[in-house]
Amino acid sequence: MGIALPLWGGWRARRAGGNKLTSEAPPPRSAARIDPPHKGEGVASQYLRMPHAMKGMQVGLFGGSFNPPHAGHGLVAEIAMRRLQLDQLWWMVTPGNPLKSTRELAPLAKRIELSEAIAENPRIKVTAFEAAHHVRYTADTLALIKARNPGVDFVWIMGADNLRDFHRWQRWRQIVMTFPIAVIDRPGATLSFLSSVVAKTFDYARVDEGDAPLLARMKAPAWTFIHGPRSLLSSTALRNGTAKEKPSS
Repeated sequence: MGIALPLWGGWRARRAGGNKLTSEAPPPRSAARIDPPHKGEGVASQYLRMPHAMKGMQVGLFGGSFNPPHAGHGLVAEIAMRRLQLDQLWWMVTPGNPLKSTRELAPLAKRIELSEAIAENPRIKVTAFEAAHHVRYTADTLALIKARNPGVDFVWIMGADNLRDFHRWQRWRQIVMTFPIAVIDRPGATLSFLSSVVAKTFDYARVDEGDAPLLARMKAPAWTFIHGPRSLLSSTALRNGTAKEKPSS
């Protein structure tokens, strides 16, 4: 979630027929035992409803535990809004991550509150509707969104640093086949993402960065890598008190 680094301006897609899919890796045993809380205690009712989007809209889906949210997340959201030319972006605060321990997970209501403070753009909709639907895995979330929003063009947004373990996500191929994906550059992940399982498996579906505004209208699988300003902030560093605020260009 090696191949040589392509020239961005001259990249052309490869045919699907020349790629053999690798076997899907199961989640670690420790992750399989984690049962994230799904209840929305203390969460205002509007956050437990799926945001409304009109037919024909281009909508970005930006999900995470946001524990805590920070300016780096806000930067990813703004880059996605601008480069993908989105009408909306759904900032989806998840009840928990099945691949991460919940011991240090802040209450859902608190993570929503902090996310609202960062997501100042009115077209960014902070939501936690997954808690109301008892959804645990991203594949199920995307299937739910697709079923409830016919005629809306969605694109899944993720940081490049998440691609390393993307093949450990439940039904990760189903995720790739549900909506187009925009991978946003993150410090330390610019080159390493190319060796990820998902990048190698779906290299034929890669779209030139210059066509990013068209991505949401494309049929999955389709994905692109978007360069831009990067923040060195991370949720883990913030929890550990070792965060760096200097931006990375």
